[in-house]
Order: sequence, then C-alpha cells, then structure tokens
Amino acid sequence: MESILSKMTVEEKVGQIFLAFCPGKGAAADAAAYHLGGYILFASDFTGETPTSFREKVESYQSAVSIPLLIAVDEEGGTVTRVSRFTAFRDSRFPSPRSLYAEGGLEAVLTVEAEKSSLLRSLGIQVNMAPVCDITMDPEAFMYDRSLGLEPEETGQVIAAMVQTMAEYSVGSVLKHFPGYGNNTDTHTAMAIDSRTLEELESWDLVPFAAGIAAGCDAILVSHVIVEALDDTYPATLSPEVHRYLRENMGFEGVIVTDDLAMQAISDSYGAGEAAVLAVLAGNDLLCCQEYRVQYAAVLEAVEDGRISTEILDSAVTRVLRWKQTLGLIE
Repeated sequence: MESILSKMTVEEKVGQIFLAFCPGKGAAADAAAYHLGGYILFASDFTGETPTSFREKVESYQSAVSIPLLIAVDEEGGTVTRVSRFTAFRDSRFPSPRSLYAEGGLEAVLTVEAEKSSLLRSLGIQVNMAPVCDITMDPEAFMYDRSLGLEPEETGQVIAAMVQTMAEYSVGSVLKHFPGYGNNTDTHTAMAIDSRTLEELESWDLVPFAAGIAAGCDAILVSHVIVEALDDTYPATLSPEVHRYLRENMGFEGVIVTDDLAMQAISDSYGAGEAAVLAVLAGNDLLCCQEYRVQYAAVLEAVEDGRISTEILDSAVTRVLRWKQTLGLIE
C-alpha cells in the first residue's frame, strides 16, 4: 500500500475516504473528478435495469477511475433490500435474517447469505452493508425487524458465521450500527441518546461486534446515537472516544465507516462540511455521504490548512486501500 500511497496526490487521498451516494447521471465523471473511494447504491440505481445493463453501468464507473471503486449496497433482507426487490434480479426479496433464523436456524441464514453474496459479486458489487448486529427485544423499537431477535451470545455466533460466509464469496462485510442501536429512536429523523452504563453495553450490545471482529469482519459502521457511557457530547459517529474504544478496547484494525452523514441527527446540529471534517478527526476511514461535493471540498481544505493531519488522512486511506486489496480490486 505504501507504493500506491506515495504516488497519490492530496486530492486523490481525500477522495478515497468517500463512499458517496451514487448520483445516477454523471456518476462516472464524478467518480473520476473527486477520486471517490466508492459508491453506495440504492433502489433507484437498480430501477429499470437488468443484470447485464447493471453490470455495464458499474463497469463504466470503474473504467473512469485509476483506483477501483468500492461498490456497496444495503441488502440486509426483509425490510431493507435494494437489489432483490426487483424481479429482474431475483424472483422475490431476500427474507430477513430474523425470519430465516426463526424458521430454519443458522443453516437457513447461511444458505441465503451465500446466495445473496453470489448475486452481489455477479453484479460487480463487492460490499454489503451488513450484517446488523443490533439487539432489541422490543417490537416497537426502530431496529426490531432488522435485528436477529436473539440473545447476545447467540447473535454473535450468527454474525460471525455470516461474516465468514460473505468472505468466502469475496463480499466485504460491514457490522452495524456500532456500538449498538438498542431500543433507541430513528436517527434518520432526530438525535437519540443512550444512557446505559458501559457494563450494560459490554454484556449486551457489544458482544455481537466482538464476535464479528474475531471472525475477521472487514468494516464497522458507527451510528449517530449519543452513547453517554463513552461520550456524552458527540454522537458516536463524530466521537473520538467511541472510535478509540473500538480500536483500543476491541482491537479492531479494519475500516470504520460513518452512517449517512445527511441524517437529521447530524444535519440538524452540524453543517455538511463540518460534519465530514469532524468525522475524519474522530477516526472514521470512510464517510458515507450524500453531499460529497461539498464535503470533499471541506475535508480537502481541512487537510491543506493542517486541521486534519497528513498522518490521519494517510492512515484512513491505507485502510481503505487494504480493504480493496482484500476484495481483489487492487494488487
């Protein structure tokens, strides 16, 4: 990675830490102009496409850049499906891991995970923003349908097996939403505060993340919840203390990804540019964002004026490049 990094301009380095929402029109040109690390795709990117036309579209993005893009998607199954909701790609939506486990245990979960990973790779998608590690037993909780509905240890066992299955198909895994969403409200629309003790978190929410890390997960996505036991000021995404805990206490060495920086929990309190700068300073390696043009400029300016050090930027870019190497995108 050092040889690649040494030849990169500051502009290229900054671009590599952005996992941008795909703009549709002009996506290939923007990928090249902003040196993007990757695109995250949503249902609109699959609308009206066939497997062949979709592959061609992704290949046009890849052909525009010098460093291959991460192509990511949220294909959890159940309520969150971007690909399998379209019959051109699958006869029916992938079921949720919760329903699969309830009906057929771990074997059913992994059988579908293998099919899902095979489909994604065949389309040129190397990253699935999954599995969901959050634990909740409350049917009214925001994460209830997306969680496995199991106790911490059992959840961890399933998460570890899913991570390993995804790796067998060279699909990058992204554990979410660190340090655990619990029963908190939806941060798409407002700030959420978790007041539980660190002991409670370590015996409950953090168990599946520890299992996923031990299984070799590639990346971990951090939530926008304020977790008071770790930082009572900043949402986890923007908290150096949360990231320090993940690195030092949990020993995670992979890529740390922000949740969408346009969610209201962030946008209501921070401007788009400042949120991106704070996210880098907190310790994120990859910024998941809609307003990447504004945020790219803000991060670039922060690097040029010394607010973001070269060391911080280089560390983030190195982790992103290593992930691309693991996924077979670069040598």
